[in-house]
Amino acid sequence: MSCPVYHAAPELNPSLLPLNWLLGAWESDEPGEGSFPSIEPFRYTETLHFSHVGGPMINFMFNAFHAESKKPMHQECGFIRMQPGTNKVAFIIAQNSGLMEIEEGELTGKQLNLKTHALARISFAKKPQVKQISREFQLRSDGRLEQTVSMATDNQPLKQHLHVIYRRPS
Repeated sequence: MSCPVYHAAPELNPSLLPLNWLLGAWESDEPGEGSFPSIEPFRYTETLHFSHVGGPMINFMFNAFHAESKKPMHQECGFIRMQPGTNKVAFIIAQNSGLMEIEEGELTGKQLNLKTHALARISFAKKPQVKQISREFQLRSDGRLEQTVSMATDNQPLKQHLHVIYRRPS
């Protein structure tokens, strides 16, 4: 019988060192809040996972669940890249709703501010269609991670859509 072979975790690509504070698992500390003029307000829980395999990108997976029923609501996955030698960051995101987006922005200390650079969607995406997204992540002084997402659609200007605070699971 042979023993399993374990490989050491790869080193984080040097271009991503400014984002090392994101790496690992996060879960909502309390239910987050979602609202938008065209929908009923809702509460949700969410898990985030940021990982890497040594290349110049961070992999991520976001999973949201209804706070009361615990039913899956929304999922996003993708990659984060940094332009080497700068504070420029790009999120490449696929959503289970059929929306694909590229958000670009800047990293300032432990805060990411991103906005839509490009959008694509499946041909039968429901309306009204998303036209713009802005997203802010901030690592708070208490070690928790805060995310605020704003959205604009065909018939609504840019408005806050989601707000949630995460902690590292114990």
